Amino acid sequence: MTTWFASPADAATRLEANGYLADAASATTTFLAGALEKPLLLEGPAGVGKTELAKAVARATGAELVRLQCYEGLDEARALYEWNYKKQLLRIQASQGQEWDQTHDDIFTDEFLLTRPLLTAIRRDEPTVLLIDEVDKTDVEVEGLLLEVLSDFQVTIPELGTVAAVRRPFVVLTSNASRELSEAVKRRCLYLHLDYPDVARERQILRSQVPELDDALAGQLVAMVARLRELELKKAPSIAESVDWARTLIALEIRDLDDDAVSRTLGVVLKHVSDQERAVKELRLPR
Repeated sequence: MTTWFASPADAATRLEANGYLADAASATTTFLAGALEKPLLLEGPAGVGKTELAKAVARATGAELVRLQCYEGLDEARALYEWNYKKQLLRIQASQGQEWDQTHDDIFTDEFLLTRPLLTAIRRDEPTVLLIDEVDKTDVEVEGLLLEVLSDFQVTIPELGTVAAVRRPFVVLTSNASRELSEAVKRRCLYLHLDYPDVARERQILRSQVPELDDALAGQLVAMVARLRELELKKAPSIAESVDWARTLIALEIRDLDDDAVSRTLGVVLKHVSDQERAVKELRLPR
């Protein structure tokens, strides 16, 4: 059994050393996911650090990150495996006159198997973090593909049999909650809801990511980001965009985030015209 983290405190310390400031709930749940060998489902709005937590776990533990990026239309061939049909056809053509049973056994072997992220993570014998990113973007049917992996850490290939994990990966699923996930998936996971950090915590994150940012400017920036998130926007600023804004201010040598500076740099944090127009109107910024 792999020991990913010795304790919640160990998880918090090692994640911070790798660029991720975990609060008590995040550190505890991350520790438990490793200790109990249970998948971790992270849910919350886009841009709050769900994917980054999985990446930080990989960095902190020296594990390889295997990522399955989910999208509408994702199927078994892209998530689990598929057969290299062109190569199989060439083998069949080269085996003219051979009994079909023998040809069948020849073409359904590892040599012709194209592994996709889920099967790749299951077969690895080195420490692996399997990130199933934005699972809520897939069709409901795809969740059925995940159940065997999430329950038993194995994949069944009809032509080869069951492939069980030699070394269980650390599994992280992320969801922006665009749709409700099935109870079957949730039941197999530990659950953690991540939201935007409070002002004090975001300020801490900014100072760790952009150490050249002074306290006063950091305070102004996180206060403005908090105000923007209170507006009814199509896409609220993410933590990563807050960091980008801080770096932008430093690049432009802006020492004071006044209304003019906000107006000039608003495109760094708001990526929709309607959101920018709302911010200008609601915050009474100069055009």
